[in-house]
Amino acid sequence: MNKLFTVLTIIGGATAVSLAGVTSLTAPGAADEIPVLDANAEDERGATQPVAYYDADSMHESAQLAATYQRDVVVGDGDTLMALMVKNGVTAGEAHNAITTMGEVFKPRYLMPGHEIVLTLRPSGEPDAADSLVSMKLVESVERDVLVRRDGDDFLAETLDHPLEMEIAAAEGQIEISLFLAGEEAGVPPGVLADLIQVYSFDVDFQRDIRKGDGFAVMYERFVDEGGATVRTGNILRASMTLSGKERTLYRFETASGTVDFFDEDGKSARRSLMRTPINGARLSSGFGNRKHPILGFTKLHTGTDFAAPRGTPIYAAGSGTVETAGRNGGYGLYVRIRHNGTYKTAYAHMSGIARGVRKGTRVEQGKVIGYVGTTGRSTGNHLHYEVIRNGKFINSRRMHLPSGTKLKGEELEAYLMAKETADVQYAMLMRREFEFASTADPVASCEGPDSVAC
Repeated sequence: MNKLFTVLTIIGGATAVSLAGVTSLTAPGAADEIPVLDANAEDERGATQPVAYYDADSMHESAQLAATYQRDVVVGDGDTLMALMVKNGVTAGEAHNAITTMGEVFKPRYLMPGHEIVLTLRPSGEPDAADSLVSMKLVESVERDVLVRRDGDDFLAETLDHPLEMEIAAAEGQIEISLFLAGEEAGVPPGVLADLIQVYSFDVDFQRDIRKGDGFAVMYERFVDEGGATVRTGNILRASMTLSGKERTLYRFETASGTVDFFDEDGKSARRSLMRTPINGARLSSGFGNRKHPILGFTKLHTGTDFAAPRGTPIYAAGSGTVETAGRNGGYGLYVRIRHNGTYKTAYAHMSGIARGVRKGTRVEQGKVIGYVGTTGRSTGNHLHYEVIRNGKFINSRRMHLPSGTKLKGEELEAYLMAKETADVQYAMLMRREFEFASTADPVASCEGPDSVAC
């Protein structure tokens, strides 16, 4: 007798075997038809999957119909949810119904490249019939999944939350080659290091001011899952940079008006009207002043500062203001100019792209990404051409003297100094070292010993 064999990817091979075993208790001769598992089979994506070969005309038909298989899909550029589902075996009708139901808790238009989708389907048991969708799970973030599951002939949508626990972490290190390498050796996540550079970007030129032997320290929030693994980081709470033997410590503080900023030990804001370097990880490739133009071949005033960086590196608004121009501008290529006040403007040229939402007339805040490094216009390689314009004249951004930010006063200063002291104690406890309170000459006990504070 000709026999028809169906190949199924089984979720939990042991489950499939046990189903067959149950059937064999009531089906004569069924013990000879228990599925044979082959752990070396590969699916269409090349991934090894356990498979079971079921005899289609055997007494195990009920077990076949009860089995399900799973498809893991990663969203790529230009993908739509409908197309992905149909491509992976879901009928267009079921895909439409599932997507419509999903819209109750998650709008499909927010689907992004990199999102993971898990499709669970049940074989029809008939050669020409389509398999049916059992469930669809979207891994929206580390904190939430979106689940669409079958409920009779319909679908239900729900969210599955994965609560995270916030911890405070601290690290410090000495710079030998670069801040990023020193931070990596100290176990600091790259995102925290990028934020640290942003915090000090008003005063520190990370390409010219960093020397071998300089140091850093940082205390920050991190969020861990139920297994204790860090899945994301939060705010920097305390930061310190030691440059040429001089230490500058900054503290995160929320003012009475709700503004969050970093302040020094005296309560003076670290923020200035303009950032000296509106890009991270770049190399100064050409300064302000007269030079021989690399393309035109004659000497002319170089009206800005060039920072060489890989294509796509984010470019930040050096200060808050209104976008005057955003688009192509002759030899400047893709270009953005921001008016900060009646005195200062900044301009950014040769970008590979302008950030979404940045257009003429829009308001941007200091530190917002406005574009990405490129080599459009009259350019010989990927770099940012950065200009500072004061009262209509180009000036050297490296030598400008800018007013510092606000100074806390009165009750707000008192609240800040208390928060600062708390942060210092917490950092000392995390680093297991003695700390001297500002209010007393006696140091607190070390974290070691019977008289120590709780660490």
